[in-house]
Amino acid sequence: MAYDEGLAARLRSLLADRPVTEKTMFGGLAFLVDGHMAVAASGRGGLLVRVAADRSAELLERPRTERMVMGGREMTGWLWVAGEPDVDDLDGPELAGWVAEAVAVVETLPPKR
Repeated sequence: MAYDEGLAARLRSLLADRPVTEKTMFGGLAFLVDGHMAVAASGRGGLLVRVAADRSAELLERPRTERMVMGGREMTGWLWVAGEPDVDDLDGPELAGWVAEAVAVVETLPPKR
């Protein structure tokens, strides 16, 4: 499954005021802020989002949210938010909130060269 182009466009719009690099990764389209991956339109659908480790448990209580698993291993500090196939639930305030979570984490990291 390819990533959702509509989701990628909305992410692009939400991150328009930041220095962002787009990169094809893991079958999806990743958005890097200051060289750090913040969010991605996932190749399996939905959204990959970087989160603060101390907020993961709280954020996992949100609907359709799971720990990110890659190669059978949980990725600490990453969550996957499933999109609904027939309903664009990742639009508007919910998506903006996830992007804000990711950007807040990335802003604590030193810029990559």
